[in-house]
Amino acid sequence: MSSPMLLSFQLKKSKADESGKAPIYARITINEVRTEFSIKRNVDPTKWVSHAGVVKGTSEESRSINAYLATVRLKLNEHYRLLMEANKLITAETVKNAYLGIIEKGKTIIEVFKYHNSQVKELLDKDFSFGTYERYCTALSHTQEFIQWKYNVSDLEIKQINFEFITKFEYYLKTVRKCSHNTAIKYITNFKKIIRICIASGWLERDPFFNYKITLREVERECLSEAELDALAAKEFSTQRLEQVRDIFLFCCFTGLAYSDVKKLSKDHIILGIDGEKWIKINRTKTDTRSSIPLLPIPAGIINVTVPISSLVNS
Repeated sequence: MSSPMLLSFQLKKSKADESGKAPIYARITINEVRTEFSIKRNVDPTKWVSHAGVVKGTSEESRSINAYLATVRLKLNEHYRLLMEANKLITAETVKNAYLGIIEKGKTIIEVFKYHNSQVKELLDKDFSFGTYERYCTALSHTQEFIQWKYNVSDLEIKQINFEFITKFEYYLKTVRKCSHNTAIKYITNFKKIIRICIASGWLERDPFFNYKITLREVERECLSEAELDALAAKEFSTQRLEQVRDIFLFCCFTGLAYSDVKKLSKDHIILGIDGEKWIKINRTKTDTRSSIPLLPIPAGIINVTVPISSLVNS
């Protein structure tokens, strides 16, 4: 339910002109927050009735100003009613702007996207991983480039985002950016979260994704054979850095850990199990679930023969 609007007219004696007449201001108060503006009428302070907000007397000037004050009051109440019927945010400032004909700039998609990403950044290692943050940053960059490519502007108001925008964005990602189908869809999915925020906040009435189907194509990934893994393990590289990359990759293969999990691995994660063998106990980065993984001879050898794992992955 909208809060009522309180309207009064105030005389600004401190701003009196050379003839001694002071300007009349309309003051709007909603939710104890007020704003005011000049109605472009001046009056002799001795003729002003403060408690009533009118000019006393029956002179032509008094009747003219009082009639204008009534018109201003009527128009302000009408703008308040229209804002309320349109279910828009009603503040003293929005009512004043509506009366003065000031068009308020709506929220823009890049503005909301940047704010979302800043929140993700603040929640790193709490609710989001750095990889997730990077993906949203890349999705933002692609969105900015698409808007510039398609509309030749740097940003768009949220209300301009529609079904055509989504389909053209997918086309842009696949053709101009040369993204695969699944990669393009993942960026579209990141963008969809921003749209959900806009809808939930009341900035967008219709969901532009209503008739858009997000479908990922199944990709068949072949596993490396034992011979291929043996060949990789036996491969000699010219630099220590490449050898470390190989060792980390092999360690991931034989433990099933993602690189993000291996990167944070320390001695504290390796314990002696009840079977007398060494185990890796770690919370997975992506799911935050606890995993218990036996430390097999090959990954154990990578740790023991080369360098400590913490040094290996953080070098």
